[in-house]
Amino acid sequence: MFLGLLLFHSAWAGDVAEKNTLSIMSYNIRNAKGLDEVTDYRRLADVILREAPDVVAVQELDSVTGRSKGIDVLGEIAGRVLMYHVYGASIPYDGGKYGLGVLSKERPLNHYSVVLPGREEQRQLLVVEFERYVIGCTHFSLTEEDRMSSVDIIKEEAAKVKKPFFLAGDLNAVPDSDVMTRLQKDFLLLNDVRNFTIPADNPNRCIDYIAYYTGENDNSEEKKSREKPFTVLSNRVVAESVASDHRPVVVTIRFKAKPSEVFRTLPYLQNPVDNGITVMWQTYVPTYSWVEYGTDTLNLKKVHLLRDGQVICNNTNHKIRLTDLQPGQQYYYRVCSREITLYQAYYKEFGPTAVSRFYSFGLPAPDRKDFSALLFNDLHKRQETYDALLKQVKDIPYDFVFFNGDCIDDPVNEDQALEHLSLYCEKINASEKPVFFLRGNHEIRNAYSIGLRDLFDYVGDKTYGAFNWGDTRFVMFDCGEDKPDSTYVYYGLNDFEQLRLDQREFLKKETAGKEFKKASKRVLVGHIPIYGNSNKYNPSMELWADVLANAPFNVSLSGHLHTYHYYPKGAVNNNPFPEVIGNGPQLEKAMVMVLQRKGAVLTLTVLNAEGEKILEKEL
Repeated sequence: MFLGLLLFHSAWAGDVAEKNTLSIMSYNIRNAKGLDEVTDYRRLADVILREAPDVVAVQELDSVTGRSKGIDVLGEIAGRVLMYHVYGASIPYDGGKYGLGVLSKERPLNHYSVVLPGREEQRQLLVVEFERYVIGCTHFSLTEEDRMSSVDIIKEEAAKVKKPFFLAGDLNAVPDSDVMTRLQKDFLLLNDVRNFTIPADNPNRCIDYIAYYTGENDNSEEKKSREKPFTVLSNRVVAESVASDHRPVVVTIRFKAKPSEVFRTLPYLQNPVDNGITVMWQTYVPTYSWVEYGTDTLNLKKVHLLRDGQVICNNTNHKIRLTDLQPGQQYYYRVCSREITLYQAYYKEFGPTAVSRFYSFGLPAPDRKDFSALLFNDLHKRQETYDALLKQVKDIPYDFVFFNGDCIDDPVNEDQALEHLSLYCEKINASEKPVFFLRGNHEIRNAYSIGLRDLFDYVGDKTYGAFNWGDTRFVMFDCGEDKPDSTYVYYGLNDFEQLRLDQREFLKKETAGKEFKKASKRVLVGHIPIYGNSNKYNPSMELWADVLANAPFNVSLSGHLHTYHYYPKGAVNNNPFPEVIGNGPQLEKAMVMVLQRKGAVLTLTVLNAEGEKILEKEL
């Protein structure tokens, strides 16, 4: 009955879009000697720190030479910018060496050098491998014939690499030269060559580049844009006019997510009312998302979210409503999300599409009265407690589930809320069984409390409401906080008095309405008990008692008090119907309620974490 866990929420440490973003810098630093003829490592390091690239291809570097007073220049800069460093010596020089280097935030996996021709001095390609890509740093010869030969050597080297290969460096060639024309048959230039790089104080040409090896021998921009495994988010030449004779080039890309990196949660069903149902899920990256569904898996309708003629996309929270469903019909669906790596006014780029497996659901047939529902309250994000309760109901078939408040308590941010929401939903198979999240007072607290609305689809778009399952009417209420709005810890940011007044009017209309009167069974569900509330502050009872006095509910189900109570009709504060209050989050107190309808009989069973029946009552 329960799905095997797919822990998308814990599979990734941090945001995938951020992880997939890579900022590359190429910088000929002139050995940190500025145009003012001052060698200043701190100034040079500050240029890098301000741009905060992930990797830097550095040219013109001394290593313990007499000219640099025995200083390892790359090591000196690396220490100041707190990056790993790899040095590649091109030639012996002045008691030390002279060559290239790569700085990186990520620890390199491997590195090696490839000799390139240079008549005035030997040149090289320094190749450094990382987890997802390889970068080649180079500084071409001043001789055109050597530069042309270097291009061919680099192409051959890049072709051996099984990861995306980036070339960065000072190529000593302008964009319309034969060298660059030859290079671009297999490399795509990522920086805008209209932005000049030298001389730093008044640049008039571009000779510094960052390029990507396509290996297609095809310079079609459309083809390369379509096939490269990343999107260029930005490129620029840094307006630094003193630290070196070159200006640094920076390109920021975002690797397209693999399909396995797209889904953050499994889909979960909510709001199964009015012949419709809502499918929700979250992705790690911004996407264009849709649902494909039908009465079989071969003939599918596609539904995406439209608002005012536009598809809602480039987001990570997805809420799509399926409408005009036939009660009693079995439906199959899957969710699809295609990453959007770039969303501009006249240009967009996409990654691959992630597609879930098929799930199924159904709405109750018009003549079906029987159902089984589970109700959890006051879990307070304790997964051990939740798991223990699930064991007690693993053999009970159920149609839908209530999480009756204080389950995702005091949410700090979306990550924390989703961690627990997705676990609750995955373990209860919410991809096929609709869930109702009712708000408790602890869901009202902390920074992300209002943001929870983005993760739920409330019936009627309110935290209170009503729906039918067969001919049983469920009415859900929201008492708000358990202390007055004036309580100092709320800082004047609450107005639950008005919320309760609004619900008074809702309850009046609901209990006088046709659906309520026609129902053969009626259940009231909400987090804070209306009658058995031991808190002296109980405005809900004061405001709603007269409205509910003659309402023929079979039972009211609540939580909040962390103490189990069963109050028969008239047992507490003249309660006009039985009230059952679930227990707290500790294992020794935790309980799950099972509400079952069979024919004309409505039964409530309350089980503890050991499987003992605390209550079994026909209502």
